[in-house]
Amino acid sequence: MILDFIMATATVANDSINAVAKLDEAIAAVSGLTVAEVTNIVVTYALALGWKLIKVGFVWMVGRWLTRRLISIVKLLMEKRNTNLTVRTFLVSLIDVVALIILLVIIISILGIDTSSFIALFASAGVAIGMALSGTLQNFAGGVIILLFRPFKVGDFIEAQGQVGTVKEIQIFNTLIQTGDNKTILVPNGPLSTGIINNYSRESLRRVDFTFSISYGDDYEKAKEVLLELIAADKRILNSPVEPFIALKELGASSINIVVRVWAAQADYWDIYFDLNKAVYETFPKRGLNFPYQTFTVNVNNQ
Repeated sequence: MILDFIMATATVANDSINAVAKLDEAIAAVSGLTVAEVTNIVVTYALALGWKLIKVGFVWMVGRWLTRRLISIVKLLMEKRNTNLTVRTFLVSLIDVVALIILLVIIISILGIDTSSFIALFASAGVAIGMALSGTLQNFAGGVIILLFRPFKVGDFIEAQGQVGTVKEIQIFNTLIQTGDNKTILVPNGPLSTGIINNYSRESLRRVDFTFSISYGDDYEKAKEVLLELIAADKRILNSPVEPFIALKELGASSINIVVRVWAAQADYWDIYFDLNKAVYETFPKRGLNFPYQTFTVNVNNQ
């Protein structure tokens, strides 16, 4: 890529030298002409230049009008999606600059100037810069995708790229996540936009899952009855979209494991989780239900 850039630069320099040589030849040719001939040539070139300038003016006005229309459409789409203001400004500026460069290349071509060398130079420079900033450009593209499609927003509690926390800010290249122990994690937008995202805040309701254990010999039906009483006493637990579910999950090595699933509002999830654990710990022993300890059976061979 560096070699292409050097060759393109050399081509532009060579074209400039050729242009100077042609100018010297033109001056030498004009010096031998009469005033009338010179006047005729000047008028001819002036008319041709005037026509080109008219075309340039028309192309410029149409090009800028199309650019403004495109920017208006992009702004409207971003406003509908509540895109971050920083991204709006950046994208509008980027579209305007790119459109202006394309328009200038077209105008140079209309004026009769060879643009192939300049285009080759710009293309080589663009490729070289793109390769040098590939990671940064990937993160920028990821940030735009996140802000346009909004898999999460500021304030959501998410799990992504091995990090769990609340989204504090969505920047152009990174997303700031604040963990439960008040650490700020900067996650690159590139991998974040293409990886798996678990958004806990997306839905208004959330299911709370528990597993409680009782000892062998304890009455499962009695444990189920106690759990239903505790659930009914907590008004934060909902009966929809599904009523509270209790079932014997498995017969473990030293315990009978009971699964409990209840639904609650997103904001009540952790309070219900901790409070029901505490209520079960305090109530089971009072109702004759025992928490098992892990046990081992050891066989001793006296021989």
